[in-house]
Amino acid sequence: MKEVLGMDRQRSFSFKPKRLLVFSLTICSSIIFMVLFSIWVIQLTPSVFQQTHLQFNASSLLTAQSLTGFNRSSSVVSGVQGSILIHTQFSKHENDSDWSGISVIGGLEEENNESEVVEDGEENEDTSVVSGVQDPLLIDTQLSKPVNVSGFSGISVIGVLEKESSESKVVEKEDEDKESLTENSPPPIVRSEVSRDENVTETSSKKVEIIVEEKKSKETVLRKALISSARDCDVRRGKWVFDESYPLYTNTSCPFIDEGFNCESNGRPDKGYMKWRWQPQGCDIPRFNATKMLELIRGKRLVFVGDSLNRNQWESMLCMLMGAIKDPTKVYETHKRRITKGKGNYSFRFVDYRCTVEYYVTHFLVHEGKGRVGQKRLQTLSIDSIDRSSSRWKGADILVFNTAHWWSHYKTKAGINYYQEGGQVYPRLDVSTAFRKALTTWASWVDTHINPRKTRVFFRSSAPSHFSGGQWNSGGHCNKATKPLTEISSTFVSDKNVVVEEVIKQMKTPVTVLNITGLSQYRIDGHPSVYGTRRSNSQDCSHWCLPGVPDSWNEILFAYLYQSKHGLTGF
Repeated sequence: MKEVLGMDRQRSFSFKPKRLLVFSLTICSSIIFMVLFSIWVIQLTPSVFQQTHLQFNASSLLTAQSLTGFNRSSSVVSGVQGSILIHTQFSKHENDSDWSGISVIGGLEEENNESEVVEDGEENEDTSVVSGVQDPLLIDTQLSKPVNVSGFSGISVIGVLEKESSESKVVEKEDEDKESLTENSPPPIVRSEVSRDENVTETSSKKVEIIVEEKKSKETVLRKALISSARDCDVRRGKWVFDESYPLYTNTSCPFIDEGFNCESNGRPDKGYMKWRWQPQGCDIPRFNATKMLELIRGKRLVFVGDSLNRNQWESMLCMLMGAIKDPTKVYETHKRRITKGKGNYSFRFVDYRCTVEYYVTHFLVHEGKGRVGQKRLQTLSIDSIDRSSSRWKGADILVFNTAHWWSHYKTKAGINYYQEGGQVYPRLDVSTAFRKALTTWASWVDTHINPRKTRVFFRSSAPSHFSGGQWNSGGHCNKATKPLTEISSTFVSDKNVVVEEVIKQMKTPVTVLNITGLSQYRIDGHPSVYGTRRSNSQDCSHWCLPGVPDSWNEILFAYLYQSKHGLTGF
């Protein structure tokens, strides 16, 4: 009995061969399954290569057609404001005809990154656009074109996004023909190799076509216009071109146009005078950019000094700058004065840019006062003494002077007992001599009180009048003109402009002449004429409607300032 029990126990602890085989197969299958599963999981990681087909058309649109396909929640980054390095290189071999070695680096710590990326909404309904990214972004793009190839082949795009948070995720699905992953590539790096092959057919049903509209940044447009002007550009010669994109503002968008210049509000029926743009011969003036101009004068003082024609230009500048202001309440006159012909000193502060745009009236740049002639004290012009408002000109960063409008036979009393030098009042002195003496006094003040390392000085040339049939006080008119003149006298030379240039050449302080006389000579249609006020019977053929001709003066001023800022030369 004991022997039987012992045999049963021994039989119970033995393994049959079939069981051993099944057990071994189970273990091996499990190991193989785990290995295959691990490989599959690794292949689903974000570090993938994708092939993309790029096409460039004539309108600077970049079409990127993905051959592997993006998930519908792909992420697009634009308007990056953080630490950004964008490096783009275009290279071309000797026998190519399209690209020739271009290197463009942009977007370094810029507040106004103006490149925009637009994706096709039909196939990317859930595409998210992320702007204002604050994290470091490195985008390195290399475009190369081999010998005897008509298109682009071998384009590599490497994008590196480093983010502390996981707000933006890019999930990419693979096609069967996708290249295998590089095991050592770290997860935060999205690396894409893009190639163009004429024999490639787009057969994937999950492919996404991304249209990237490459808008030329305003910075690039401005630089291009200015560089084209850098070779002996003479803004005095050119023509007026009708441009439907003008004016840059309207009388409703700008609250600073006083009654005398607000021709539309005063009932002028035609609008064509607002839509003319000055095109110099052989060069370009960049379109005025209010944001760029405000950046140029950020934390500075832009000061206009002169007669009512300079007030005309100053009001134009205020209106043009308002195009970049989102909150009009952040622009105000520091003394709460309303612009009128009566009060001549104004200072408008642009809060967000910590700058002021100011105007100080002075008809002659020198002091208007009284002098003793015999037993009487008469109104005189002290041509050897600077205007009393000059203390306010000091410390300005940009000064724009003018004088000419008042140097007329009528307004200077024909030079009889009017001009004073020291204690002497000249019984008679001609206008040209008095004007030269006054300009010399102004030049001496500038050389003495202006630091050229801080202040840029401009002198605007005289603006022409267009009276026909008389003068401003004797029935002169210009109301019949609705278009610019097609030609002007080539022999016309302003005597005052000649004096200005001669005096400036003798100065030690650099002064730029803002020569607007010639281009303004064509614009007989730009004056208020009978639309200067609603009540006057006389016509104003000296000042200018706003919007209008002074806007072009300011576009030239803007071009000069922008040139100087970026180390360009010309004009």
